Amino acid sequence: MPHIQPDWYCIVNPYAGSGKTMPVWALAEKQLTALSVPYKTTLTNYKYHATLLAREAAQRGYRKLLAVGGDGSVHEVLNGIFSFCESQGVAPEEFTLAVIPIGSGNDWIKSLGIPHDTRAVVDLIASGSFGRQDVVRVETAPLEAAETSAPVVSCMANIGGVGFDSRVCERVNALKEMGKRGKLIYLGALLKTLFTTRAFSTRVVADGECVFDGEAYSVAFGNGRYSGGGMRQVPLSEIDDGLLDYMIVPKAPLLKLLTQLPRLYNGTANQSALLISGRCRELEMTGENIVEMDGEIIGRLPLRLSMTGRQINVPVGKP
Repeated sequence: MPHIQPDWYCIVNPYAGSGKTMPVWALAEKQLTALSVPYKTTLTNYKYHATLLAREAAQRGYRKLLAVGGDGSVHEVLNGIFSFCESQGVAPEEFTLAVIPIGSGNDWIKSLGIPHDTRAVVDLIASGSFGRQDVVRVETAPLEAAETSAPVVSCMANIGGVGFDSRVCERVNALKEMGKRGKLIYLGALLKTLFTTRAFSTRVVADGECVFDGEAYSVAFGNGRYSGGGMRQVPLSEIDDGLLDYMIVPKAPLLKLLTQLPRLYNGTANQSALLISGRCRELEMTGENIVEMDGEIIGRLPLRLSMTGRQINVPVGKP
């Protein structure tokens, strides 16, 4: 076993937050130093680089990792930790994951009660204000056709989805790759998907029981509560209760579905007679569609989500 390093290993995404990363990180560095928090810094150079860097850091004995970026950065760093733990048989409970929130969404921190404020986050880290979050194992088919039928294994930090959610995510990421930034790209992708999306056939099985079999516009599942900049598709979700929450939007007339839209923002989606909500420890989906996890397209159906019974340490603020 490697020697356990006392420092925080900070993985900085210089492209997050429409170019705001480095000034914000400079402020965080100054405060980390002032509060005598030891740290090392490295920059990402390409998509999913943070996953590789996090795994390498874990191999070198770092157990406290700080993502500097948005929800995508959190997803990548967590998956690097998860990959190391799975391959080496190390307990996720040995690790602490934190974030300096710079991205445009920053939904993960909302479930933890963490403010979108660099100084406040550094204060939480320095004061040791930590709790635990469940580790969710994800299996999907690969995005591209492969000779092997082995599933792609990853980990979910916050919320994922299939259907409407994943198509919006696909459009947003395509615009980002074209160099476009800002909150308007989310609005544009949302509106375009709203008027072009089609229902897809799927079967959803929760803890061995079929809870839906038919055509749906969207299926969301969460360990956290918030997505899409504050939307609450799974408003009862708790990050440390050992359960996965899901919400299914069955095929229905568009005008009827639009009447349910306020529920996604006021936290009452679970009370809708039209939407299907529930909780489970294992969820399986079949059909033909892409899968989004923490704002990243990670694979295709079929999908299997499993609560591992393990947890990772995370900073917590006021609920």
